[in-house]
Amino acid sequence: MKKIRVYVAGAGGKMGQEVVRTILKQEDMQLVGASDTRQAGVDVGYAIGTARIGLDMSGPLDADLLRTSQADILVDFTNPQSVLKNAKLAISEGVVPVIGTTGLDETDTAEIRDLVDSEKSGVFIAPNFAIGAILMMRFAQESAKYFPNVEIIELHHDQKLDAPSGTALKTVEWISEVRKPMVQGNPNEYEKIQGARGGDVDGIHIHSVRLPGLIAHQEVLFGGLGQALTIRHDAYSRETYMPGVMLAIRKSLGLTSLVIGLENFLE
Repeated sequence: MKKIRVYVAGAGGKMGQEVVRTILKQEDMQLVGASDTRQAGVDVGYAIGTARIGLDMSGPLDADLLRTSQADILVDFTNPQSVLKNAKLAISEGVVPVIGTTGLDETDTAEIRDLVDSEKSGVFIAPNFAIGAILMMRFAQESAKYFPNVEIIELHHDQKLDAPSGTALKTVEWISEVRKPMVQGNPNEYEKIQGARGGDVDGIHIHSVRLPGLIAHQEVLFGGLGQALTIRHDAYSRETYMPGVMLAIRKSLGLTSLVIGLENFLE
């Protein structure tokens, strides 16, 4: 059986390390490269806290590294400053990026889409790899048909760079497909402290919490006459995301278009 050759960018980060550990356990995958600017030259096994595996971490991703590795898939869990450059590099080398880094804006996504169209290549982007989170968003979309008054509270660890989270924005996008924009609350309300009501997208307020000890959590709160409905998803460890990441790697092999969202790979 030909194995899927996977290169991991951001392999020294917490998510990157978990991805590497999981790939090494897969019978149909082979780790062919790993990049992390902070641990260049360190054996990947040592970097993830296991025995030596005979593959060293490289520094910043470049074309030579991808070409030499003969990777099929680039899994990217770097940062918003690197992800666009890495995606463009992978596309130019005929490698399909599987992007878990959040922080890409609409301009970045449009640039990736144009490059995908011109190169006839594939890219997969996931705001969230947790299958439970995808179900939360689906249930929220269905609930919004009957409970149009809704707010979102998303809670993450204090080192997360972007706010609101990609999952919160994706939830708003799904809800907005079935709910018209509307003003919620007292039309004369005012904020004594600017931002107290959170961000506002199509009349949906999003509140971002950043605290140590958290991983990734989201509540979608609906209010109706005499009742409330709360839909919540909690990720208690980074293992939560691994079944989704492995699914994305397998489904992205040979991809020739831009696909956004793990829901597109769920049967």
